[in-house]
Amino acid sequence: MDSTPNGLELTGKILIAMPGMGDPQFAHSVVYLCAHSNDGAMGLIVNKTMGKMKFADLLDQLSIQQAIHSRKMPLYFGGPVEGGRGFVLHSSEYTSQISTLRVDDDFAMTATLDVIEEMAEGAGPDKALLALGYSGWGPGQLEEEIGQNGWLICDAGLELVFDLQDDKKWEAALNSLGIDALTLSASSGRA
Repeated sequence: MDSTPNGLELTGKILIAMPGMGDPQFAHSVVYLCAHSNDGAMGLIVNKTMGKMKFADLLDQLSIQQAIHSRKMPLYFGGPVEGGRGFVLHSSEYTSQISTLRVDDDFAMTATLDVIEEMAEGAGPDKALLALGYSGWGPGQLEEEIGQNGWLICDAGLELVFDLQDDKKWEAALNSLGIDALTLSASSGRA
């Protein structure tokens, strides 16, 4: 992707879904933006799991042997686009030998099978979140949704993305902006 629209740089930021979000898939979502440019935007929802499906279930489906010290982790619903494709959002100290997108100093994303194989062996990145599917926006679409008060933007931090319980991430992201979730309204207006 090339330069950003209107000088708005959102790569590496968090999108916080506002209560009036029209799409129920994004209700109370916290989205980490992996890429943003004039071509559009791509991110992963980091606070919604795939229900009962776990990392071990994915390993079974991929016929990957799981070591005794393999990670025990949920699978996340990264978004409604390409739901069968896996993405690992992780701390930036790890780099795949095949391909890793370094987002910023703290975060990177790998979408190749080798990172999943390493995680199955108990290795790989220090901090990781595995998502199926991603959230995508075409050119100008995200900027329009932000302009219609669909999203708030905050800085991303390793603790917010990887360490907090999923049901605490939305409120914590709002709190990072000095906003109390109880004060938000589902309706919006313009002065």
